[in-house]
Amino acid sequence: MLVTAIAMLSSSEVNAQEKNPWTVGFDLYSNYIWRGLKLGTGPVVQPTVKYTNGGFTIAGWGSHSFNNDEAAEADIYMSYLVKVGSSSTLTFNLSEYYYPGPTSLYFNGSSHFLEPQLNVGLGKFTFTGAYMSNANATYFEANYSINTITLFAGAGDAFYTKNSDFNLCNLGLKATSAIKINDHFSIPVNGSLVLNPSTEQFHVVVGITIANQ
Repeated sequence: MLVTAIAMLSSSEVNAQEKNPWTVGFDLYSNYIWRGLKLGTGPVVQPTVKYTNGGFTIAGWGSHSFNNDEAAEADIYMSYLVKVGSSSTLTFNLSEYYYPGPTSLYFNGSSHFLEPQLNVGLGKFTFTGAYMSNANATYFEANYSINTITLFAGAGDAFYTKNSDFNLCNLGLKATSAIKINDHFSIPVNGSLVLNPSTEQFHVVVGITIANQ
């Protein structure tokens, strides 16, 4: 779960200003589609508060439906990015998923899911491997980016697939663009076509991002 920043540029003393390590913003999506799964119904708002220092990031991220509290989510994650050569990276992530609700108390361990994740970036390719505890769910994904288009293919087991066996569950493409407001301000927009071959469900989702940087 990555937030694209809005470009906000000052016409004077830009070089003298230090980059703000805090990103505060939110995404608006027509639906919440995650790894080939549709979570909840209707449009959602997904807020983010993120602190970045060098390769280290710690953040809080959530998802809330406009219709009801269905599929509400509040996560905390940490990541560390290491550059390997001029075009390769390793990113180590640790995500803590929490799903709020009347019976999902925050200090109740059964309401939380922990997921270590490894991302390998090789030029235009990105490979991801993740394992979610409590759910015993494994997920792998490969991405290939061409300018503003990203092609992706993901496979998993447990709740990702119809019969819980390891199978393809997330195929599609994502396109990104921007709505220009003026010379110094634009709103990032994106759209995705997502097919889950295991559940035979197809989704079309669009979204925008509002953030401080």
